[in-house]
Amino acid sequence: MTFDKTKTYEREADILKALGHPIRLKIVAGLLTEGCNVKKIWECLGLPQATVSQHLALLKNKGIIEGRRTGVEVFYTVISEDARRIVEAVFQQSAPL
Repeated sequence: MTFDKTKTYEREADILKALGHPIRLKIVAGLLTEGCNVKKIWECLGLPQATVSQHLALLKNKGIIEGRRTGVEVFYTVISEDARRIVEAVFQQSAPL
């Protein structure tokens, strides 16, 4: 890795802030395994739909995920390669306590 002192690192910081919440980190990690619709996400997390929708909106606004409408459902996937690499690195380095 090479450090670029002229770079602002704002995009990377935004991604880290977005992933800094446990629910959003879980959502992105899950979507890396399998894209799915909002109903499946909130059922898997055991959280209210409104809570999950707020987190999905933030991740979408940050350019980390995208939602594609298929009929009446929205199917979410991770589109940010930077976020993908960060989440994969976090879970690759994690060791059971």
